[in-house]
Amino acid sequence: MKLNQSKIVDCTIRDGGLVNNWDFSVEFVQKLYAGLNEAGVDYMEIGYKNSPKLLKGAEQAGPWRFLDDDFLRKVIPQKGTTKLSALVDIGRVDENDIPDRSESMIDLIRVACYVKDVDKALQLVQTFHDRGYETTINIMALSNVMEHELIEAFAMIKESVVDVVYVVDSYGSLDHKDIKFLVEKFQTHLPNKRLGIHAHNNLQLAFSNTLLASEYGVEMLDASVYGMGRAAGNCPTELLVSQLKNTQYKLRPVLDVIEQLMIPLREKEEWGYIIPYMITGSLDEHPRSAMALRSTKDKDKSADFYDKLMSPEVTFEQK
Repeated sequence: MKLNQSKIVDCTIRDGGLVNNWDFSVEFVQKLYAGLNEAGVDYMEIGYKNSPKLLKGAEQAGPWRFLDDDFLRKVIPQKGTTKLSALVDIGRVDENDIPDRSESMIDLIRVACYVKDVDKALQLVQTFHDRGYETTINIMALSNVMEHELIEAFAMIKESVVDVVYVVDSYGSLDHKDIKFLVEKFQTHLPNKRLGIHAHNNLQLAFSNTLLASEYGVEMLDASVYGMGRAAGNCPTELLVSQLKNTQYKLRPVLDVIEQLMIPLREKEEWGYIIPYMITGSLDEHPRSAMALRSTKDKDKSADFYDKLMSPEVTFEQK
């Protein structure tokens, strides 16, 4: 029986950093990398490669927000088989900060954008490709993209050098029918590209949607240990490791990481399936209003929160 072609991209540090402002110790990241490497996880997304001079509040964020290759060499002096990935955002990255892959610890650079900026994203992809990196394009908030916009984006992507194109469920609002529809649409319009999926867990569907996408031939599967990620979090790495068929992943090293690192962290930081995030997911909305609610004394008044969201004149400001 041939091995499953799926590849797990663990985003614990990058997406999880949205929870704690990337305040992970070097020891934490070293232990996580060692555990993921032992488990056979294919990629560890170790942070963002954005530029601190292009972002407000940069001095308050941990080093994983603005990865530096000299720093990374000290963190992981000996790379294993698990490759390193970094994400960049359109308008927040200075391409002059990105050395050639031969001089970098990073193997894969992923470019996140909204559909209106696909052309700019592909220019960055070309630059990173020319410097020797594996590349992906991650079109965010797909649930809010008009079909004609997507078709126009596909035409540009098809002709580009990008290696992998991601189906991204930014609001955690997609179900199995949506995943099937989107994967088939991407496969029809981009027959020459490999696909990836990044799912959020607002409706408790991140794992099942990711598993389903894998069965439809999606290769790159985003996840994070203990589901750590912004708001409702992501598909849990440990579930993919334990449930993907015909793979050689090992579960025990991930369980070690959860016991040593994630359980103590979960006592200090909040993420995962929480009712206000479920509400925004069910309404196909960005979780920022729920995140704002969770920082107030009314954090568990979900019925009131729902009523406010159903009143179109109400707006929320995140504190």
